[in-house]
Amino acid sequence: MSHDQAAILEVRGLHKSFGSLEVLKGVDLVVRPRELVFVIGPSGSGKSTLLRCCNRLEEPNAGSIRIEGVDILAPRVDINAVRQRIGMVFQSFNLYPHLNALGNVTLALRKVAGKPREQAEAAAMQALARVGLAEKAKSYPNELSGGQQQRVAIARAIALEPVVMLFDEPTSALDPELVGSVLAVMRELRESGMTMVVVSHEMRFARSAADRVIFMDHGRILEEGPPAQLFNAPDHPRIREFIASIEH
Repeated sequence: MSHDQAAILEVRGLHKSFGSLEVLKGVDLVVRPRELVFVIGPSGSGKSTLLRCCNRLEEPNAGSIRIEGVDILAPRVDINAVRQRIGMVFQSFNLYPHLNALGNVTLALRKVAGKPREQAEAAAMQALARVGLAEKAKSYPNELSGGQQQRVAIARAIALEPVVMLFDEPTSALDPELVGSVLAVMRELRESGMTMVVVSHEMRFARSAADRVIFMDHGRILEEGPPAQLFNAPDHPRIREFIASIEH
């Protein structure tokens, strides 16, 4: 099979099982530079597992994953170098409670990228400024709102200058009034050219910001296309039902 040279992320024939439960049943996904791909679908459809395989937090059972043409499942691949290329933001913020915002972002730069302290702190401040939190650099996680904590987690990921960002339900743990601040940062990232794959139920954001929407069901991609097509005229009644069920 020929590989897509223009792709930043290329997933082919991805299978993943947990015991006898087959969660991914042969997923193909190509993400191109500067694209924002939205992944939607019911709980248990394999969306999070797909993202977690893309930076090898889960090991696929079969298939291939390439980042900028490099096979990240190859036996001798440097997984830490790979994870620097792929930023990941989770539902929970996973910040260290004993470190302030600056410390959380700086630690990643020192541990993962091996930057010296001064350089790491300068890059961390720049990343915090990008998410609108420069003035909260010295605040600890328990002094920040959920939305601010998530923005620190985004800063931690973008400080490593990844080529693609994966977002796994980044707003689902937030109070509704804090969701907008996180989506605004994601929109700014997109406008600055970041390639992004987003698993989320924020349909309004998907309609307005996504280049492509992918609908997963039972471990497969059922349909993909531009938001207008998937939301307004999907091929599958399953998709219409799903969208109707979560848009209130």
